[in-house]
Parts: sequence; C-alpha cells; structure tokens
Amino acid sequence: MAKIGIQTWGSNGDIRPLIALAGGLQQAGHSVTLVVSSIDDRNYADVCKRLNIEYRQLPEAMHFDMPAFAEKTYKMNTIQWLIALLEAVFFPFEQEIYQASQQLATENDVLIAHHFLYPLKIAAIKHGKPYITVTYCHGAIPTKSLPPFQFPNLGAMLNRQQWKILNQTLDWALKKRLSKLWLSEGLPKFKHVYPSLLTSDLLNLVAVDPLLCPERGEWSAVHQACGFLNLPVEAENWTMPKDLQDFLVSGDPPVYMTFGSLQQAVPDWSMELFIEAARLSGCRAIIQTSSEKYPADSQAENIYFIGKHPHQPLFKKCASVVHHGGAGTTHSVALSGCPSVVVPFMDEQLFWGCQLQKIGLAGEPLPSKKADAKSLAGRINSVLSTESMQQAADASAQQMQEHDGVAEAVKLINTI
Repeated sequence: MAKIGIQTWGSNGDIRPLIALAGGLQQAGHSVTLVVSSIDDRNYADVCKRLNIEYRQLPEAMHFDMPAFAEKTYKMNTIQWLIALLEAVFFPFEQEIYQASQQLATENDVLIAHHFLYPLKIAAIKHGKPYITVTYCHGAIPTKSLPPFQFPNLGAMLNRQQWKILNQTLDWALKKRLSKLWLSEGLPKFKHVYPSLLTSDLLNLVAVDPLLCPERGEWSAVHQACGFLNLPVEAENWTMPKDLQDFLVSGDPPVYMTFGSLQQAVPDWSMELFIEAARLSGCRAIIQTSSEKYPADSQAENIYFIGKHPHQPLFKKCASVVHHGGAGTTHSVALSGCPSVVVPFMDEQLFWGCQLQKIGLAGEPLPSKKADAKSLAGRINSVLSTESMQQAADASAQQMQEHDGVAEAVKLINTI
C-alpha cells in the first residue's frame, strides 16, 4: 500500500470531496496525509480524525473578509472575480502552500491535488512523484461535439476553434502570474495554463456523476469521471435536533434554502430574500441562517432556521432545494431526489444550473443579480407544481445511488 499526500485549497465545497477521497484511500489500506488551506478558516481536524487521516492546516487562519470581498467584486465578470480572489487568498500564501507541497512530495509515494494547486504539481515534478488532479466541474474539458459553455454551437470544426479562444483568454488573464513559481523552480515554459499547469498529465479525476456528464466519452484519456466524492454522513457526527424532527412531521415537506459558503458574503440579503420568497410562495421552509437575527434551531411561523450540518440527511426530507449551484450542493440535491431552484452567482454555478435543467431536475436558473423575492417565489411554486420534475428527481437519485465515486476514484488511483 502507498503513502499518499493530498493537498487542497478553497472553501468548504473544495475541501469536503478531498476529505472523502482521503477517507476512501485510508480505508483501502493506504496511508494518507491531507493538507488544507481554508479560505473561510474552517478547521476539519475532527472529521479527519474520525476517518484516521493525518491532517495539516496552513495557514491556521487567512482572516479573509468575505462580505467586503463580495461587495467589491459583485459586478465583476468571472475572470476578474477569479483574479481578485487569487490576489486576496492564494498568492499571499503561495510560498507557504509550496513549502507544504514540497514536504508532501518528500514524504509520500503519490500526490493528489485540487486542480488549481499547481505548487504540488511543481513539487511532484521536482521529486519525480506521480501526480493526480481532482476536478469538480467538467465545463473546461474540451469535447468534439460541444463548444465551451455559453459559446454558440457552430459544429465540430468551429467548436474546436472556440476551445482555442477559451484557452487563449485564460492564458491572457492568468499565465503571467501563475507561471512565476513554475519558472522560478527552473521548469520549462508551458504552452497553456489549462491543461499544462492546472491538470495532471497522468490522471485527472473528474468528480462528477456520469448522469451529469454524458459527453465524457469525448474526453481525452487523462480525464476520467469517477463520480461524486461524497463524504459519509457518519464522518460528521451530526444528530438531527428534536425541534427539527418535530417541524418536519408537522406539515408538508419544506423547501430548503441555502447559498452555501457564498451566503457569508451576502448574509442579510440572502435571509431577506429567502424569508420573503417563502412568505410569497406560501411554502414551509428550512433556511440555513447567516444572521444573528435568526438564530440556528429557532422558528418563525412556517420557517425553521438551521446552522451548519450535513446536507443530504435533511435534503431527502424536503420538497425542493433553493441553492447557488455549487458542484457539491448540486450533487447532494440530485442524490437526495430533490428538484432544484438554482440562483447562481457566477458562471460555474450557472453551468451546474443548466446541467440540472437539461436532465429535468430544475427550471431555468435565476441569476442572483436578477433575483428578488417575487421571482424566486414564482420559481419555487413552479417546481412544486411540476409533477414530472419530482419524478425525474426520483429516477435520477436512484441512478446516482448506484455509483460510488470514492470507490471508483480509489480504483483509478490504484492503477497508477
């Protein structure tokens, strides 16, 4: 069995899947060390201890002011937003992250990283270790028949040119800054940021359920869809509060509402939007609270406010879920058999909303910049009154439950 080093960076949605993968590898007999850089300063030591994973966090705290960042970047396009995020919570810690990468490369036989963590790719090359990436969204993987997301479908030949345009845009925006560490370590110049810098040359695990990526047969061999890397509920040691259990059985299945980690960026707006949309739609609701005005495990008429918790045990008891379209939330909702109302804040989340719409699990996404309580209430009522959407959600959940993303990922890693 191998010693495996895993490194990730980002918010909860970037970190949970790699904890799940680390747990699966540990259970398969490997010895796993996980290094986490959490932009919201969340610590995962307890859950890693339950899974017998060696855990390191660096820095201990980034002190990232997410609400101020959200206010500053709200009107930026995706590339501008990404650059601003990197300037705030990646580049200032790049050397510290790279030092951890070098330590992992020294200690371990195989290295695995969140696809953006190129410092670990550099360390892997310098130490001659196999390097694997994990990607949570397949929207950037070229296909022959489809253009990049939001590009027009102009046929195979012209679509290929549009993929080249996308690559050139990423290079123009990111290559100069991202190549500094690479070149400073004496590595040769690379052609494109993606895939040269941000993807493994050996194996890129695409942590997407096959239901959501039917075009995977057109990918190059390095990209392998393993499925959703789902963290076991028992790893989080959560018990449903008695008041919540009573709320669930006291009426119709509620609509769950959350914007995940993004909710920290717009806490008051989110709560006002959710509460008023629930009132206008007349639905019972469970709202993930982001305001001291609405304490966790409190109630107001037909609304129950909840704090942090594992999503799936509760999603399974809900009629629908309003969410931002994060990769992890999208999979959790679909796996739980819930139709979605997707309110995306950025292009990647819009991509997931469109994927759910394609397979009949959601209506048209409602961009956050256009969202108000009236429009959200209308989307909620539309989902609740569309019987075919619930039928599609039930069928999709049954299909997804047949896939074990962690087991498939472990199997693919074991072939290296």
